[in-house]
Amino acid sequence: MDRKNFSEWYSWILKEAELVDIRYNVKGFVVIRPWAFYALKKMYSLYEAELEARGHSPVQFPAVIPESNLKKEEEHIKGFGDEIFWVEKAGKNQLEERLALRPTSETAIYPMYALWINGRKDLPLKLYQSGTVWRYETKATRPLIRLREILWIESHCAFPAKEDAEKQITEDVEIANSVISGSFGIPFIFFERPQWDKFAGAENTYAADTLMPDGKVLQICTTHMLGQNFAKPFGIKFSDNDGKEKFVWQTTCGPGMARLLASLIAIYGDDKGLICLYHLSPVQAVIVPIYKGENREKIDKYVNALLEDTKKAGIRAHYDTSDNTPGFKYNQWEMKGVPIRLEIGEREVDANKAVLVSRDTREKKLVEIKGIEKEIEKTGKEMFERLKKAAKERLDKSMDKAEDINSLGKLLEEGKIIRVPFCSLEMDGKPCYEKIKEGLKAEVRGRMLSEKDKPKNKKCVVCGKDAHGYAYVARQY
Repeated sequence: MDRKNFSEWYSWILKEAELVDIRYNVKGFVVIRPWAFYALKKMYSLYEAELEARGHSPVQFPAVIPESNLKKEEEHIKGFGDEIFWVEKAGKNQLEERLALRPTSETAIYPMYALWINGRKDLPLKLYQSGTVWRYETKATRPLIRLREILWIESHCAFPAKEDAEKQITEDVEIANSVISGSFGIPFIFFERPQWDKFAGAENTYAADTLMPDGKVLQICTTHMLGQNFAKPFGIKFSDNDGKEKFVWQTTCGPGMARLLASLIAIYGDDKGLICLYHLSPVQAVIVPIYKGENREKIDKYVNALLEDTKKAGIRAHYDTSDNTPGFKYNQWEMKGVPIRLEIGEREVDANKAVLVSRDTREKKLVEIKGIEKEIEKTGKEMFERLKKAAKERLDKSMDKAEDINSLGKLLEEGKIIRVPFCSLEMDGKPCYEKIKEGLKAEVRGRMLSEKDKPKNKKCVVCGKDAHGYAYVARQY
């Protein structure tokens, strides 16, 4: 399948590799199948471990939220009002108050924070939950990318002072770099979103975008400075050391786990199918026997001993003893993305060796069977580093600059992420954004967090007024 037509390729690989099944008969809801869910579980465990290492504790809150809770923060309910799934009946009984399937959990969690936080000794409070939120997405749905049942992790933190909350935002970015970039190998750019594109109820929103093969960006993680916007309506207060009662300062962060999985599928695929990362793959090494004549028993005995050694080493290996031809097996396991293939025939048995093939380069090498576990792990790690480096280079090459609307339009057609001088990322810049959205079908992603440059004698790419900063523009999912 030609990966240049990414949309077709993505639909093809989701089906052929048995990653998801879209035939569940509710639009926007999909079944995640074992090959994908195994990787997803590994991803969750890595992210959760990093959160806990940074002082977050796991919790689980109810999936339903009373309507009265949602209404306490005006901007929040306004922002999510059209996307909420409502529960109005239980059995034959009409509920006294409608319940929302949580679109996000602030209004479920913060009434409890008001009960749990009383004095400075109760702060900071840093909790997270892994689970699902539901949003009635009105745009076209796309498996794992745009769903109505969203898999993610959300952390919710409360602090005694604003500077503590600001430090948490920095830590959230560090965690994303450590896990999303470091452990998953997904390159991204962290932006401060424009004021018109912030989380409903937040003071500021910061979000990570990665680039998909078709030149569109995908938002994969967000962190929000809530300030005291939720603390005040929910009464989350504490008695400070000076004896005065004060409202807490809050942040919330959410990596989109389904979107991160979609990013792995998209970024690390090729024309033959998936390329699974070694440490996340359900099967790390597949062994394909080359049977000829009466040698099957001899090869099976040799491979079964090898399987015992790989199992002891913690390697997830699979022996394909099906009746399919070796060529069919090669293609099948390459399509499913298994990082390492071992080819073993009678010649390899006699020499106490195996042919080892790396999925990304398809390079073959003859290796000793003794100590092959170390060679498998070494090859898997080297493959991950190659893939990660190549993905980062692709993202870097996608960055470009424009100073007029025509150049911006041409670069968008090339699938670029473009830096432009922009009048303002506050609300007064929204008319310029709307012209970009309507005219070029693109989004203003915001200000890059790592960028300190300020425009000198530059004009806004849209309105021609003095530019007060740089903004990045891209097409998005």
